[in-house]
Amino acid sequence: MTPLQASRHADATPPATQARQPFYKAMYVQVLIGILAGVIVGHLWPTFAADLKPLGDAFIKLIKMIIGPVVFCTVVTGIAGMRDLKKVGRVGGKALLYFEVISSLSLLIGLVGGHLLNAGGGFNIDVNTLDASAVTGYAEKAQHLHMVEFLMGIIPTTFVQAFAEGNVLCILLVSVLFGCALSSMGDKGKPVFDLIEGLSGVFFRIVHIIAKLSALGAFGAIAFTVGTYGVGSLLPLMKLVASFYLLCALFVIVVLGAVARVCGFSILRLMAYIKEELLVVLGTSSSEVVLPQMMEKLQRLGCSKPVVGLVIPTGYSFNLDGTNIYLTMAVLFIAQALNIDLSLSQQLTLIVVAMMTSKGASGVSGAAFVMLTSTLMVVPLVPVAGMVLILGIHRFMGTGLAITNLIGNAVATLVVSAWEKELDREILAQQLTRQS
Repeated sequence: MTPLQASRHADATPPATQARQPFYKAMYVQVLIGILAGVIVGHLWPTFAADLKPLGDAFIKLIKMIIGPVVFCTVVTGIAGMRDLKKVGRVGGKALLYFEVISSLSLLIGLVGGHLLNAGGGFNIDVNTLDASAVTGYAEKAQHLHMVEFLMGIIPTTFVQAFAEGNVLCILLVSVLFGCALSSMGDKGKPVFDLIEGLSGVFFRIVHIIAKLSALGAFGAIAFTVGTYGVGSLLPLMKLVASFYLLCALFVIVVLGAVARVCGFSILRLMAYIKEELLVVLGTSSSEVVLPQMMEKLQRLGCSKPVVGLVIPTGYSFNLDGTNIYLTMAVLFIAQALNIDLSLSQQLTLIVVAMMTSKGASGVSGAAFVMLTSTLMVVPLVPVAGMVLILGIHRFMGTGLAITNLIGNAVATLVVSAWEKELDREILAQQLTRQS
């Protein structure tokens, strides 16, 4: 057993003398209670529940505050520890190839599923009756989303700007450059390496402290959602919401499940392993809030630190499976509701455009809705005003796409680790067996 494997085994195996904690102290139980309490409060006292929004917002801000340092420390120590810069390019290339293949599949599933389920059929809405003023802000953001600007935006003006703005791709670029430079210094860079590795432990400890507020954050976020929109607001568009969640579930179980099986693990056991993170995303409708925890958990699952450090942050911008399903399905829903027929060539154009806009809007507030706006602006037969039809339920669909994105990035990290032969199968089996 190598020192790296021995270290992982030490992390993965709990002390034999450690007492099993009561079930109510488990984070996933507390988060689940917070979500249920939020639904009840939102339904019974909607006005009061709407005022609880700061609880969810504060939790999300706390997590976003720590994402930059965690990504920086993980990527730098991972690359510097490899001492092989060719490997960095190889891992990044494999990750991007995997992302594009799976993203294409998710876009096709959203398109085919949208046709088969026909969620927008029968609405027969006249586009002239729609008030587009509610989506004007999203349209203005979408007008500035171009591929060249997106690529230039990855390069921060200053080193500090990447962390000040919290753009994950900017932080990733800075981290890769720093890690490569540190690796090339050899033994001279060891003091800096040791310092950053020590800081990494501190930042992950902060993540653990913030994570204790997960239940409170989920409670505030879900109470606000139910109190503001109400369960009744779902009823007219329940078919679209149900169809979207059905497609996401099929994508996870069938597509990602098949990928997981080929890679040698069970998708259901992986979901059980990350159940706490899934519940936090369920409550907050954001996968970013669990990025630091996911990086730590995947390392404990047997993935190498360099692969985790490169794949997870990149995946948060380039591997958005749930968002892709949402984009193609939402465009089709609007077209069906307005009785607009899209030709095959227009639908293929839609897939290509959605593939690009899903990258261009990363880091933008309300990213999925902005992506949808920019996609509609390129498919002129579907008016942007049609977005008003799904504005009220976007938050509910956002939860499903965030959960799907999270699972997709967990699978991607395991796949690339296995591809690089840096997945400890023994630890993987040991950790996932505990979930059965």
